[in-house]
Amino acid sequence: MLVVTTFDLYTSFLPPSFILVGIPGMEAYHSWVAVPFCLIYAFALLGNASLLFIIATERSLRHQPMFLFLAMLALADLIMSSSTVPKTLSVLFSHSKEISFSACLAQMFFTHVSFIAESTILLAMAFDRYVAICRPLHYAAILTPSAIVKIGLAALLRSFCVMFPTIFLLKRLPYCGQRVMPHSYCEHMGIARMACADIAINIWYGFTTTLLSPGLDVVLIAVSYILILRAIFRLPSKDARLKTIQTCGSHLCVILIFYTPAFFSFFAHRFSHGSIPQHLLILLANIYQLFPPLLNPVVYAVKTKRIRERLIELLHLLLPII
Repeated sequence: MLVVTTFDLYTSFLPPSFILVGIPGMEAYHSWVAVPFCLIYAFALLGNASLLFIIATERSLRHQPMFLFLAMLALADLIMSSSTVPKTLSVLFSHSKEISFSACLAQMFFTHVSFIAESTILLAMAFDRYVAICRPLHYAAILTPSAIVKIGLAALLRSFCVMFPTIFLLKRLPYCGQRVMPHSYCEHMGIARMACADIAINIWYGFTTTLLSPGLDVVLIAVSYILILRAIFRLPSKDARLKTIQTCGSHLCVILIFYTPAFFSFFAHRFSHGSIPQHLLILLANIYQLFPPLLNPVVYAVKTKRIRERLIELLHLLLPII
């Protein structure tokens, strides 16, 4: 007599693996797209690893809150890009397009966790600039080493708590043998759309968490910079105002680099209703995984004299012919 348990019935609806298409409609150009992706990823790894090394080895930097937050940002960038890009390159180069269901969930989890953590760190950096400019006498007392550690742990805990429920929201869905995913990597709604059931809960959970985590962060960052600008325009001299604005320049550039492609991709996926070709949507999704990790170290190397000097010294050590 054959006995079918509830567990067997449940697991039969979970696919053993998915087949990632890559960029739908651009299959003939996958190799051409993969080459710049590979170069961008290599430079992003080199830039963020160099940034972490410089901050860790330079005593004058690793005791300053701004550079500790910058190290957290570089670490989040490394995790975010490394969660998706290696598999994306494997798909584009046609080495392996298959990904197990568990690996797909893990990729989705680490991708979104690192994104929310990075958003939280950018908010912390905005708070750092606010205190430095608007409350300079209290800066050392507020942003102590223990406070920075707590902020880092809070960023990690917050992102974990936001994304952990999505694993169960995806595992509860039946997938009915659907395996071909029109994407280059696994993300929450990409997996949910593979299910043969109502995914309204997933849609609303994803939309709500986006508004209440990165969306709320953007609002708070905007408020902090309104207060900063108000304080700047009260400074007596033009030179003092320009110097203070310059101290915020690199952070503002990083904010634009991080949020602009991410939010454009998010809203385009949900509200374009087919008006934007799918291959452009997938390219946008890959851009916000690649360009912030590439450009963040560049921005801080250009804008921060001490990092720029240490980076040049490091390059001289690595490339004696320079």
